[in-house]
Amino acid sequence: MERWHERDTLISTSPQMASWSPDTPCSCDCFVSVPPASAIPAVIFAKNSDRPREEVQEVVFVPAGTHVPGSRLQCTYIEVEQVSKTHAAILSRPSWLWGAEMGANEHGVCIGNEAVWTKEPVGTGEALLGMDLLRLALERGSSAQEALHVITGLLERYGQGGSCWEDPMPFCYHNTFLLADRTEAWVLETVGRLWAAQRIQEGAHNISNQLSIGTDISAEHPELRPHARAQGWWGGQAAFDFAQIFSLTQQPVRMEAAKARFRAGRELLQQWQGGITAEVMMGILRSKESGICMDSGGFRTTASMVSVLPQDPTQPCVHFLTATPDPSRSVFKPFIFGVGAAQVPQVLSPTFGAQDPVRSLPRFQTQVDRRHALYRGHQVALGLMESEQDRGQQLRQKQRDLEQEGLEAVRGLLAREWAPPPQELGGLFQAFVEKESRAYA
Repeated sequence: MERWHERDTLISTSPQMASWSPDTPCSCDCFVSVPPASAIPAVIFAKNSDRPREEVQEVVFVPAGTHVPGSRLQCTYIEVEQVSKTHAAILSRPSWLWGAEMGANEHGVCIGNEAVWTKEPVGTGEALLGMDLLRLALERGSSAQEALHVITGLLERYGQGGSCWEDPMPFCYHNTFLLADRTEAWVLETVGRLWAAQRIQEGAHNISNQLSIGTDISAEHPELRPHARAQGWWGGQAAFDFAQIFSLTQQPVRMEAAKARFRAGRELLQQWQGGITAEVMMGILRSKESGICMDSGGFRTTASMVSVLPQDPTQPCVHFLTATPDPSRSVFKPFIFGVGAAQVPQVLSPTFGAQDPVRSLPRFQTQVDRRHALYRGHQVALGLMESEQDRGQQLRQKQRDLEQEGLEAVRGLLAREWAPPPQELGGLFQAFVEKESRAYA
């Protein structure tokens, strides 16, 4: 075992977001399949982002950049030192913050995060959000392991903290992460500035709002075990079981629900061992019976992502994103980094500058309309699906047909049966967003 020593019209209303309580269902689910669990020679990554039900997620393309030495970077709440070069990234993020719930970079690194509550107290002071750490890792890490180093280094220097939703009442948590690239995956679980990590080199794995790393620790913060002993949580003689030592003794309802989703997700992955594809992952993310596709207690699945990371470095990585809530009634649309990759305006939320409630102090005293164009069209379509059976079925069939078109294009691309020019490849996501928008119009 290795140990790393690293240290634009404002709508002014009263807040309407559902209030949080200790029993509020708060959930996300991340999945990864590493060959031989995958049906093809590729790592397959997936995540459902479960957030306050009225929160809008946008899909943001961040180009690669070079930066002036010593410059500062504004994240959601605090500034950090910028690095000289950053990688291009595609992000699915709550539109009010800087970071992201999930995303990928041009080197085939994918990351998703999860909220977690442990014996270690959660502070309310503003620092880096877990979502900020996720984006910073994508912009700075060229492999899953390198991205993990980025997170642990920033965690040591700046800490994690601050409210994670758009409401005057703070909602704070620590974070776990699932990181993947073309060859392997890592689970990183944090408790304050401390952490443990597990390397996954084969098989299928999932995480769901709870500590999952037991004694199989591949790397850890050098103060992790001394801290556990100092707190009286570990005597030093028994095996060091990270999840058992740092998990809350009395689990709140939200954590028990996470356990049920974790078990359901693991069972779904086991059913498909050796045959996991992008379509299988999409099906898992759409599972309502398991609670993985979530709509409960003011929270729901607000965006979803599935990525195919071929082990052959000459093949492109493909990232399917919904940019809309409820994957069971959304379209997974393919994005590929390339010459034509650019921001798609239909999935970008409006901005409010200094008037934004996240920028005005005290924060979150008003609300703004952050819905992007595709989100608005999708909401109308959801309404029709619920109120007009015939028209709703027609719209759902259009969604299925469009998604199938994207899957077929990707199959042809990875089988080398389709070789479009780079400009067309980079504009693939734009083309599918436009087709979906026309379907709703």
